[in-house]
Amino acid sequence: MQRKVCQARVIALTGCASLALAALAVPAQAAPRHGGDQARAVLSKNDGWASAEGGTTGGAAADADHVFTVTNRAELAAALNDGDDTPKIIKVKGTVHGNADDQGRPLTCEDYQRDGYTPEKYLQAYDPAVWGEREPSGPMEEARAASAAEQEKRVKLDVGSNTTLIGVGEDATILGASLQIRGVENVIVRNITFEDTYDCFPQWDPTDGESGAWNSEYDNVVVHGSRHVWIDHNTFTDGRRPDSEQPRYFGQLFQQHDGLLDIVRGADLVTVSWNVFTEHDKTILLGNSDKAEADDRGKLRTTFHHNLFEDVNERAPRVRFGQVDAYNNHFKQNEGAKYGYTWGIGKEAALVAEHNAFTLHKGLTPADTIRQWTPGTSMTERNNWVNGRYVDLLGAYNAANPDRLLGDDAGWTPALRTRVHHPLAVPYLVDRYAGAGEIKVKDGKGRR
Repeated sequence: MQRKVCQARVIALTGCASLALAALAVPAQAAPRHGGDQARAVLSKNDGWASAEGGTTGGAAADADHVFTVTNRAELAAALNDGDDTPKIIKVKGTVHGNADDQGRPLTCEDYQRDGYTPEKYLQAYDPAVWGEREPSGPMEEARAASAAEQEKRVKLDVGSNTTLIGVGEDATILGASLQIRGVENVIVRNITFEDTYDCFPQWDPTDGESGAWNSEYDNVVVHGSRHVWIDHNTFTDGRRPDSEQPRYFGQLFQQHDGLLDIVRGADLVTVSWNVFTEHDKTILLGNSDKAEADDRGKLRTTFHHNLFEDVNERAPRVRFGQVDAYNNHFKQNEGAKYGYTWGIGKEAALVAEHNAFTLHKGLTPADTIRQWTPGTSMTERNNWVNGRYVDLLGAYNAANPDRLLGDDAGWTPALRTRVHHPLAVPYLVDRYAGAGEIKVKDGKGRR
């Protein structure tokens, strides 16, 4: 993935010295308050929704006995301590494999298989030519579910309140695991590459869409019913298991990935800043059901700023219910990458999208960047630039979709922003400073 852009080109495009200097300066958002210790950094004042109503401090108050350095799954699980709420700082060093036993030995999909399940038997049992278009049921579907439950025990890791998870150095990676931030408060996740959280046992659903689909579990990070969460300077990617290399069964992609980051079920006050999301299909979902208004209405307040979305197919993000602020992000689509849309507007969505930059290949149009899921919805869209030029993205969408018009007012105005950069400076700043490895965190001797 090419993350750098030509500095001279940015300066030439800006056409003025002030924008050139903005592009060359280290952004203020990259240095939150921490008193010299990045592991104890807290979210800066006015830095998105997670800074509201008391702010987000994670494990900054942890005592020396609750600062850990972990190098494998067993150590990470022990440090998380079943998601207890004791203030803690967990430093991730090297690669932590989620699919591993307590002795650190890698586990394969075959190790999780139960009750006679094999992929071959499953495909044979539910071949549409034999099974038809009914949802799978019976012994082999039960065996698939039992096998999936075994993997779930290893893959899901619960994060408690008052926790900071932060990568050490430039290569901290959590591979194949799913962080569950559920029903808690005050969590910080920084400087980690989340790679290839995959489901060994996708379920075939012949009723999903016109031709059926394979559906999988496990998002890299789930924020479920939690408040005050700061996700910063991470990289999210399918990595070594791209969808493009997966087989097709029953005519459909054998999809082993779900989302990269989901914010659902009453989650609230979240800031997502300076991350890289790359090479993925269903990227970020805010609100996972039109029927979840009891949990989600008035919540899901989330800020996205200075993130790089490169070669992601859709949901960057897809929004229901929440007041969502998306500014100063770079959305980049290279030729050959699958692309559906960027911003998805669903039930009662209140997305404000301003001052973002798009780099689109010649096969895409500005109208492609927006998709409406619920008639009668609106968004605020202002000052977004495509390939170095200002473009009215909402106007382009409405011109191309006269039967599904979007309103132009999300009904609220963001106030919790730090420095807002000109969209012409955004590609350089975001491509240079976003993602894991840009924060230098030293190792330390953890105690347990």
